[in-house]
Amino acid sequence: MNYSQDNEVNVGIDTGKSQLDIYIRPLGEYFTVSNDAKGVREAIKRIKVHTPTRIVIEATGRLEHTFVFAAAKHKLPVVVANPLHVRRFAGAIGQLAKTDKIDAQLIAHFGESIKPAQTAVAPENDRKISDLLVRRRQLMEMQTMEKNRLSIMPKELRTNINTMLKTIKAQIDKIDAALDAMIAQADDWKEKNEILQSVPGVGKVMAYTLLSDLPELGTLNNKEIAALVGVAPINRESGRYQGLRRIRGGRHQIRTVMFMAMMSTIQCNKKFKDYYERLRAAGKRPKVALVACMRKMIVILNSMVRNGTAWEGNMI
Repeated sequence: MNYSQDNEVNVGIDTGKSQLDIYIRPLGEYFTVSNDAKGVREAIKRIKVHTPTRIVIEATGRLEHTFVFAAAKHKLPVVVANPLHVRRFAGAIGQLAKTDKIDAQLIAHFGESIKPAQTAVAPENDRKISDLLVRRRQLMEMQTMEKNRLSIMPKELRTNINTMLKTIKAQIDKIDAALDAMIAQADDWKEKNEILQSVPGVGKVMAYTLLSDLPELGTLNNKEIAALVGVAPINRESGRYQGLRRIRGGRHQIRTVMFMAMMSTIQCNKKFKDYYERLRAAGKRPKVALVACMRKMIVILNSMVRNGTAWEGNMI
């Protein structure tokens, strides 16, 4: 067998709605299976034989979940890669052609060259909470759209829209009740939830989002947690050029929830309100000041969870 110098076996998987295209490098083995439970079982059976160093699959908006969860269950080293990183790698090596097989080969090559870290797959209970939060965000967006329509549609349609709004509200309440029950049943989550919600301005949605989508909270240092969320400003300097520092990367779903929460926090939490007003008085733009408050909050929450302490007024 024509193994690479360090004898690594990297598997690249190109994910489609109906199929998975799989390439095993450096063995040159390529095959396709259906993207369902049966196809995933076949894929895992064939991949396990080669004892892979890593199995790289792109994040595709949940289409990869069936394989990722099954691979984690079989204790296979799965890596969920950012598609942007793979595309940039393709550009760096001059890979222009694109087919399902070529994409699978490219992903395997990416794994061999970049050696991305294995992805930590969340426990099933955490995934259920995350799914409920996703659905809640979808319903909230639908609710906003229906409320906007209420003001522009003819009067004879308002009854229909109000009925839809009641239905959506009932579903949101049902999801909230399910989230409350699941959190209450998990002692570790319950304790962390109480710590997070002890901060004025941190409600259930933000607390639940952090618990499900930021399991690293309380385990990293302040700089690491800020960078992971994507609220740490990145330098843009080269020679004499001194660009403005901007945030980039990180977990946008957490950042979105935190941004909305911070807008209410600076109204009800005097410490954050004073901090925000000091930043504005120093010449910071409103959005820049809000992001700075978000960074301050995630750092404080990280310390609180790590130390197991509730909110105190002198933490900011």
